[in-house]
Amino acid sequence: MRPGVVLALVSASSLALLGLAPASGTVPLPARMADTGGGTQLITAQAPRTDSTSGTLSWWDLRHGRWVRAGSAPARFGAKGLVEGAKRKQSTNTTPTGLYDLPFGFGIKAAPSGTRVKYRAVKSSSWWCEDNDSRSYNRWVEPLPDDCRASESEHLISYTAQYAYGLVIGFNYDRPVRGRGAGIFLHVNGRGATAGCVSVPEGAMRRILQWAEPGKRPHVAIGTVAGVTAVTRY
Repeated sequence: MRPGVVLALVSASSLALLGLAPASGTVPLPARMADTGGGTQLITAQAPRTDSTSGTLSWWDLRHGRWVRAGSAPARFGAKGLVEGAKRKQSTNTTPTGLYDLPFGFGIKAAPSGTRVKYRAVKSSSWWCEDNDSRSYNRWVEPLPDDCRASESEHLISYTAQYAYGLVIGFNYDRPVRGRGAGIFLHVNGRGATAGCVSVPEGAMRRILQWAEPGKRPHVAIGTVAGVTAVTRY
């Protein structure tokens, strides 16, 4: 991943510094971003402020050189708002801002018809290891390894609503940094704000899984409406 990427969900006063055109109602959000991941599909998760716990998630296709919105839904973020991914700390209930890939989908329910991304079925033996002392830190494991404490991990099948369907967000995933955070997903809404993930209604999550195509290199960009969010892609 490239360092120093700027997620251009920015105020007009900052756009000149980035060499971007001012925001306009006729210019799609991805077209105003400094980096969209290099593919032709993008998910944007946008909150009003860093202390917000809700906002809007949209998914986009690049068609004939123009970004076209394929759908949108209300989104929920961490109970403590959003924070730059490179500065995030584990167990802070914050959603990491930045631009991330989407390694694979998963769910307690079967993959929606037409799903093309790699999709893992959640079983009773499925866990996400979040133990900083484990060799399996920030990884899906089956079964839970001896060096990964259950008290420091998520038993995926226990979250029947949230993990009915999900996509792994590649935050701290390729080269995990201990203590930065683990188990950041795009998943179905629970009862309120998340512990750091991004969540949407179940119908929207189904549509996203049916829409995403690995060959189009979909990414997710998480940020705020106002202010430059300087992040490191990793």
